[in-house]
Amino acid sequence: MDLRTELNRYLRNVRVNLKLDPASETEIISELEAHVEDRCQEMRKAGLSDEEAMQSALRLLGSAKTVARQIYETHSQGTWRQALLAGMPHLFFAALLALNWLNGLAWVPVMLVFVAAIVLYGLLHGKPGWLFPWLGYALLPVVGAGVALFYLPQGWRLATLFLYVPLVVWLSCFIAIKFIRRDWVYSALMLLPVPTFIGWYMAGSETSTADLRLGFLQGFAPWTGLTFLLLGASAALIVRMKSRALRIAAMILSGLASAAVVALASDKLGMASFLGLAVMLLVLVVAPALVDWRLSRGLPR
Repeated sequence: MDLRTELNRYLRNVRVNLKLDPASETEIISELEAHVEDRCQEMRKAGLSDEEAMQSALRLLGSAKTVARQIYETHSQGTWRQALLAGMPHLFFAALLALNWLNGLAWVPVMLVFVAAIVLYGLLHGKPGWLFPWLGYALLPVVGAGVALFYLPQGWRLATLFLYVPLVVWLSCFIAIKFIRRDWVYSALMLLPVPTFIGWYMAGSETSTADLRLGFLQGFAPWTGLTFLLLGASAALIVRMKSRALRIAAMILSGLASAAVVALASDKLGMASFLGLAVMLLVLVVAPALVDWRLSRGLPR
C-alpha cells in the first residue's frame, strides 16, 4: 500500500471522529501529520524501511478513534465566556417570561432580531459549540407560522397544513443533518427545549386552539422560568465539560428534570405525560446519534 495513502486514511479516520470546529480540526490534523512524518524520519535513520517506519509510527499513536477521543477531550472544552453564550438563549427566554412579554406580540421582533444576529455571528465564526442552543430558538418563527395556521378558516387551515408539515419536517431534517456533521451531541442540544415547550403547551392548553402569544407559558410562572433556567445551566455545563459521556448525561438529566417540573406544576398532567416527554427527549437524543452513525459509514440517511 502507498505510504501516503495509508497516512491519509489514518488522518481521515481521526478527523471523522474529532467532532471539533473546522478550523481546529484542520490545525490539529496538520500538527498530527507533521508529528507522524517526524517519527517516520527518526525511525528511518534508525534503520527501518519506509513501510516499517510508517507502520511503527501509526502503531505508537494508537487507533484513530482513541487518538480522536483524547484530542477531543483536550480541545473541546469551552471557556466560561462560551458557556455563558450557550446558556443565554434559555436565560433570555426566561427573562421574557419574567417581564410578562409573552402575553403580547412585542416579544416577536425582539426575539427574531436578537437570535438572528447571534446565529449569523456564530455561523461566520466556525459554528462553535455555544451556537447550537441559539439555533434551536431560531426555529421559533417556523413554529409560530404553524401556530398561526390555527387562526385560518377551516378549509384553508387543512390545505395549508398539508403543505406546512412536510416543509417543516424537511427543513428540520436538513438543518439537523447539516449540523450533525459538526457534532451530533450539539445537534441534540439544539432540540433539547422541544419537550419542555410541548409539555407546557399540554399543561396550559384549555382548548385545541393554539395560543400565538404563548400565554400558556406565563400562566405557570415561575415554574416555566425554572425549566428554562435548568436548560440554560445544562447548556453552559455541556460546553464546559470535556467528556462526551458526561455531556450526554447532563443533557438527558436536565431534560428529565424539566419534564418533571412540568408534570408536577400542572394538575392536568401525570406520570403518563412525564413518561411521554421522557420518551420524546430520548428520541431527540438518539436520533442525531443514529444519523451521525449512518453518515459516518456512508449509509442512506
